[in-house]
Amino acid sequence: MNSLDKLITEFDKGLRTVFAPAHSVRPQPDRGRAETPLSESEKKQAAALMRVNHSGEVCAQALYNGQALTARNPATETALRQASEEETEHLAWCEKRIGELGSHKSLLNPVWYAGSFALGALAGALGDKWNLGFLAETEKQVGKHIESHLARLPVQDEKSRAILEQMKIDEARHATTALEHGGVELPLPVKLAMQLSSKIMTSTTYWI
Repeated sequence: MNSLDKLITEFDKGLRTVFAPAHSVRPQPDRGRAETPLSESEKKQAAALMRVNHSGEVCAQALYNGQALTARNPATETALRQASEEETEHLAWCEKRIGELGSHKSLLNPVWYAGSFALGALAGALGDKWNLGFLAETEKQVGKHIESHLARLPVQDEKSRAILEQMKIDEARHATTALEHGGVELPLPVKLAMQLSSKIMTSTTYWI
């Protein structure tokens, strides 16, 4: 496949990630959990948190696809594609839950996808050890966000909690896999820049 074909393929993936319903091979983690009564304010809180997590998965999809596009080692590309496939499942889980809570996905998802894809492609171009290090750090930060969201969810919202707990397990595994494939620790300024961009995304997506 030549470069133009690869770009067309990635553009198609981006459109499907942002606009098409996602599908999951694994069962929904909240399957079998009863829907518990939530007040309107609790529903809004839970929906906003799930919207943030959904947008985080959109960003993750874009990052991994961008990284895989420019990865130099086939094993690295395979690891990135595998992580991307599981993030698609996370998209499906979050999207379904947002709908159940009567809310909507972020209107800014196309912006987040485009920016994250460009960042991922740059990371991939820097070399595989930095590429995988970027993946590991991304997953660590996502895991911290999920942990904070678990603390902020309405206590009785077991369905959203089950989804986030499974996502947290998956993200930790992705980080470990990246390090096992040769990922290196990123410099502190890069980590701080990632945290800042993540904060901008999460605080905006909570409302829009």
